[in-house]
Amino acid sequence: MRSEKVFDGRLIKLFKSYIRLPDGRKGYFEEIRHPGAALVVPFTGDCVVFIRQYRPVIGKYIWELPAGTLNPGETPYSCAKREVTEETGYAVSDLKRIGTIYSSPGFCDEVIHIFRADCIARGTHNRDTDEFLSVRRIRTKNVKSLFQNKRISDSKTIAALAFAGLLG
Repeated sequence: MRSEKVFDGRLIKLFKSYIRLPDGRKGYFEEIRHPGAALVVPFTGDCVVFIRQYRPVIGKYIWELPAGTLNPGETPYSCAKREVTEETGYAVSDLKRIGTIYSSPGFCDEVIHIFRADCIARGTHNRDTDEFLSVRRIRTKNVKSLFQNKRISDSKTIAALAFAGLLG
């Protein structure tokens, strides 16, 4: 019905919105609009390539899978391939979409497209200047125990591992 932009940042935009609800009433919502992202579960043989990345907002390093925001006009597929190489240095030989999630649909429209990739020879990464991370290959048979031991707390990574059949 009506939205007012409150903040226009580099990554997100914040709106105060009045939206017509299914029963006809008008509801007030604060919503974040996000361009979307791609996340990849990269495999090399019997291992999954993880990153341990410093997240300034929470002030600590966490285990994640390679992911990134879509650039204007970029497809999720292209973003996924780009992010694997940028963050890990691995080249993607095969890439398949395995799922889609909404990160926080109560207040944000971000859609994360999840892919499974087979990767080959590790080369040079091309990380952003604000990315502090290390790369580690973890055997697929050990991924579930890493999660069960509460070593993985990133929700998009957990969802992607479930789509890839590694938590079942």
